Amino acid sequence: MGKSDFLSPKAIANRIKSKGLQKLRWYCQMCQKQCRDENGFKCHCMSESHQRQLLLASENPQQFMDYFSEEFRNDFLELLRRRFGTKRVHNNIVYNEYISHREHIHMNATQWETLTDFTKWLGREGLCKVDETPKGWYIQYIDRDPETIRRQQEQERKKKQDLDDEEKTAKFIEQQVRRGLEGKELEKPVYTELNRENEEEKVTFNLNKGASTSIAASSKTSVLGPNALKMVEGAVKRKESAHSSGQSKEKKKKSALDEIMELEEEKKRTSRRDYWLQPEIIVKIVTKKLGEKYHKKKAVVKEVIDKYTAVVKVIDSGDKLKLDQTHLETVIPAPGKKVMVLNGGYRGNEGILESINEKRFSATIIIDSGPLKGRRVEDIQYEDISKLA
Repeated sequence: MGKSDFLSPKAIANRIKSKGLQKLRWYCQMCQKQCRDENGFKCHCMSESHQRQLLLASENPQQFMDYFSEEFRNDFLELLRRRFGTKRVHNNIVYNEYISHREHIHMNATQWETLTDFTKWLGREGLCKVDETPKGWYIQYIDRDPETIRRQQEQERKKKQDLDDEEKTAKFIEQQVRRGLEGKELEKPVYTELNRENEEEKVTFNLNKGASTSIAASSKTSVLGPNALKMVEGAVKRKESAHSSGQSKEKKKKSALDEIMELEEEKKRTSRRDYWLQPEIIVKIVTKKLGEKYHKKKAVVKEVIDKYTAVVKVIDSGDKLKLDQTHLETVIPAPGKKVMVLNGGYRGNEGILESINEKRFSATIIIDSGPLKGRRVEDIQYEDISKLA
C-alpha cells in the first residue's frame, strides 16, 4: 500500500490518536494546532505558517492575549452557569469539564498563569463568590440575569408583603385587647409589713368570725355542690348508657361470619404490595420496545432484582433479558395446574388452580403449601397469581 493510503493501518492509527485529547505543552494556540509529540511540535514551530502567525502576534501581543482571555472567561462562566447554576463547586471540577472539550481555549494563552489566579480574579471582579478551604478553592456563580433578578425581587416583595400582613394582624389584635381593657383597672394587692405598736401588748386571734365565714362558705358549697355533682353524674351515666346500647346494637348486627369476613378483607388490604415478581414463575412479555421477536412471548423469571426488576429467560429462544415488572404480565394456566400467589394475604403460597371466572377476571385456587394447606380461596384476581415453571 502507498504511504498516503487513507485505509492503511498507519493512517487509521493516526486518525484514532488525533481524536482524543493530547498534551497541553504540544498545543499551539496561535495556530490552534495540536501536535502529538515533541518532534511534531518542533517541526510545527519551524514551519512557515507558524512564523507568519508569530509575526502577526508580535505587532500587537496584548490584543491577542485579551482576545484569548475574554474567550476563556466567557466559555468558563457559561459552563459554570449552565452546568452548576448557583451551586458551590470546586474550581478544579469545573476546569476539568471545560478542558474535556477539544477545541477549548488553553490557559497558557491567557493573562492568568494558574487556575488559582483565575479563581481569585473572578472573586475580585464580583463574577463569582470564591472561598478557600483546606480542600482547595470553591466558586459559586452570581446570576446577574435581568429575568433572575426580577424574579428574586418579586419573591422578596411577596415575602415582605406577607410579613406586613402578619404585623397588621398582630397590631389589630393588640388594639382589640387594649380596647377591652379600657376602663377596667386591675386591682393590685397592697402588701404591708406587720408592725406592733406596743411590744407588751398580746397578739390575739378572733376565731369565731372565721368559723362563721367558713360555715357560711361550706353551706353555700353544700347547696351548690351536690346539685352540680348530681347533674354531672347524670350526664355521664346517660352518655355511658347510650354508648353501651349503641355497642350492643352493633354487636347484635354483626355475626361471627361477618367478623371473619372483615378480618379477611383487612388482611388482604394491609398485605398488598406494589411489587409482585417472584422467582420460577412464568410471565408474558408485553412491551413492544424489544421488537416483535419478544412481544407476547412467555418467559421464566430466573432472578428478582430490587423487587421491581427481573432477569427472565425466554422459553422459545432461551435468551435472557432484564425487564421491569411493568413490561411483564402474569400467565393463567389451565385448571388443575400449579400457580403461585403473588399479592394479597396469601402472598408466596403455592396452590392449584380449581376454576376460572372469566366475567369477573378472577379465579379460585386451593392452597397447596404452608400452614394454610387445603384452604380454598375464591375470587382472587388474575394479576395476583401466575403459573409456576
